[in-house]
Amino acid sequence: MSNTGRWTLAALVAVVALVVALWPRGDTDDTTGNAMQTSRTAMSGVASGPAPDAADRARADLDPCPRPIVAAPEGAALAGITLGCLADGQPADLAAVLAGKPALLNLWAYWCAPCAAELPHLQDYAARAGGAVTVLTVHSDPDEAKALARLADLDVHLPGVEDGSGRVRAAVGAPNVLPVSVLVRADGTIADVVARPFRSVDEIAETVEQSLGVAA
Repeated sequence: MSNTGRWTLAALVAVVALVVALWPRGDTDDTTGNAMQTSRTAMSGVASGPAPDAADRARADLDPCPRPIVAAPEGAALAGITLGCLADGQPADLAAVLAGKPALLNLWAYWCAPCAAELPHLQDYAARAGGAVTVLTVHSDPDEAKALARLADLDVHLPGVEDGSGRVRAAVGAPNVLPVSVLVRADGTIADVVARPFRSVDEIAETVEQSLGVAA
């Protein structure tokens, strides 16, 4: 091969390498329908949309966040974490509002397809549990308005909080995937972190009974 040919081939290889390096990559690994989606901006804490207004909250028609029934226990895993309630925007001290009752916290995001499939099962489970277990959603993306719109579209009215900076995830050591369910004992300690989507009400009930000892 001549010197000119060698230089032409080298230049072509360099161009191909540059194109491959700059080619955009997706941010999910959900290629089989069974894998979970990784979060996009949940850990950044940077707002990605307009703040919700009263009309957004009214359309979602969410149940109010739970109110404290006993004093928050010392050593609770979520102590010091106060987040805005999706229903009304008011602050909710997680350690306080969850104290005294077993709880299931579900970390999700408006763009997460497995989350959308799971949320109606969680709502059905909450109705089946009849108040024996607090079910609280934790929106793990900064765009709160889109969370409210997504819940309205799904006809899911569970109480929830906005956690765009990932404080709950960090506190419980959850992996950077969605959805994640955190099972919290009545004393505020963490019983389990379930990093997979639930696909039925019975699956949720079985997991809660095994981890928290509450049958439903």
